[in-house]
Amino acid sequence: MPTVPKTTRPEFRNIGLGDLLRYRMPLAAIVSILHRISGALMFLLLPVVLWAFGLSLRSPQGFAEVASVLGSWPMKLVAVVLFWGLAHHFCAGIRHLGSDICPRMLSKQAGRRSAVSVLVVSLLATLLFAIHVFSGA
Repeated sequence: MPTVPKTTRPEFRNIGLGDLLRYRMPLAAIVSILHRISGALMFLLLPVVLWAFGLSLRSPQGFAEVASVLGSWPMKLVAVVLFWGLAHHFCAGIRHLGSDICPRMLSKQAGRRSAVSVLVVSLLATLLFAIHVFSGA
């Protein structure tokens, strides 16, 4: 009876915490992780945004108070970070919906192209928003 040669497979193993800095993740994985981070950021800041929105609608004095707080440099930076979270989460969500609808988006090349598109569009939108916020317009 002939013996069947055993095929060699690459070794698959879990990575440890020490390996995380040396492990090179694909761009699609980075976009996916940032999608989760941006969602958590928006969720955690939602009570603050709703409070400020409610205060600004309550009276002209409330609006002036919110405007003065948001006019400070650190709060402008927080607004830009929050906008990045919204823009990235929106673009990555569209990417995920597209991959659910179109099976051709599941290839490595298409995944990388869509990941690059998400990063470029969200960062460009954030840059335009930051220019608008910090220019005083």
